[in-house]
Amino acid sequence: MSSEPMTASQIAAELRRRIGAGEEGYRRGDRAPSVRGLAEEFGVSQQTAAAAYASLEAIGMVRVGRGMQGTTVVAGPAASAHLGHFSPPDLSAAQAWKPEGNGVAGKEVISVRQMPATGEMVAWGLPAGGEVVERALVRTVDGVPVQHKVTLLPMDVASRRPEGYDGVPPMLVPVGAEPVTPPAGVSMAKWLGWGVVHSPWEITVEPMTAQAAQALGMEEGVPAYRLLAVARNAGGETVFVTVTTIPLHHRITMDIVHD
Repeated sequence: MSSEPMTASQIAAELRRRIGAGEEGYRRGDRAPSVRGLAEEFGVSQQTAAAAYASLEAIGMVRVGRGMQGTTVVAGPAASAHLGHFSPPDLSAAQAWKPEGNGVAGKEVISVRQMPATGEMVAWGLPAGGEVVERALVRTVDGVPVQHKVTLLPMDVASRRPEGYDGVPPMLVPVGAEPVTPPAGVSMAKWLGWGVVHSPWEITVEPMTAQAAQALGMEEGVPAYRLLAVARNAGGETVFVTVTTIPLHHRITMDIVHD
């Protein structure tokens, strides 16, 4: 007795797996099988195959062209954004993100700029009318961009230096320069004396911004995870804000450690 043919959702799930694993023919920039080829592979109608591609396009994993343009893979390999609780001073286990499988992790600062605080930034607690430093970086797996992260700091916070250090403030180091990092096992916030005591997180699905889409090589406006973290000091003042954009085929995990 023959098995039931796969549904469009089941085919899409299998293609998500192949793209997430970076399989041959399903890597970012690869030309995916035609609708006819996909239908033949899974033994379904071309309508079902087209529906599978449409669902992947809706979450930004493929771009479906017209006619001879075909379908192109635009998502990179899967990675996990890990939200955990780690008690200082030992941060050796605090790996905030990691590739799935054996991919090589990397990151690169792509912009550092100063700007007036926008209305959205003020809503997060950054000072109205004040100057804000924005640092944007891209995390990669095997050289393929998989996450876009923006850190926003008031100028007085970004300008701080650790005790005994008189070089460029670590948060103002320009693109292309050697990064200034804290000693092993010490967080940047503790090293710079920011006094962070509370960092609420907000995880939502939002349309991808133009800035994130360009950095990740995806289409502006496709749905993506947005991880918003607002770090506050004991007085309730916002010390810094991070906004991380992650394509929907990735995972977000969390450990809760009971002290």
